Amino acid sequence: MNKLLDQTLSNELAKTIKSKAKKPFHNAYKAVLVTEGAKYVQGFLVFVGQPYKPVEHGWIEVNDVIIDPTLPYLQKNPQEFYYFPAQTLSAKKVKAIVEESKEDYPEDDPLPIYGEAPYDYYGDVMLGGQEYLIAYQAAEAKCQEINGLNSEKN
Repeated sequence: MNKLLDQTLSNELAKTIKSKAKKPFHNAYKAVLVTEGAKYVQGFLVFVGQPYKPVEHGWIEVNDVIIDPTLPYLQKNPQEFYYFPAQTLSAKKVKAIVEESKEDYPEDDPLPIYGEAPYDYYGDVMLGGQEYLIAYQAAEAKCQEINGLNSEKN
C-alpha cells in the first residue's frame, strides 16, 4: 500500500521550489506545478514518535513514487514515514481550484483542499468526506501499531 518515498528527489525539489517548514500543502502545490506528470496529494503522514497521531500532510506523486518537498524540515527518519492519501488531484485541477478559491475567498487560504462540502470533523482534524475518513482511520491504526499505543491512551 505504501508507495516508495524518493528522498533525493524530495530534497532536490524542496530546494528548487524554496519549500518552507510547516507548509506541506503549499510546498506540494508549488511542486506539482513544476513537476511533469505529477499529481497533488493530500492525506496523512504517520511516523514513530510525537505527536503520536496522524498529521495532515501534502505531497506529490509521479507514477508510484512519493516526492515530499517538505521532507528537509520533518527531522525524522524518512524510512519510517507512512503516507496515507485521501485526495489526489491533477496539477491542472488543483491550480484551477486554488485560483478560483483566491478569487472567491481572497481572505482565506485556499490550501488544503477538502473537496465537496459538507465537511466532517473528527477531533481536531478536519476531514473532507468518506475518503478522508478511510485514510485517517488507516493512518491512525498504523500510528498506534508503530508507536505501541492502544486507543485508550489517546
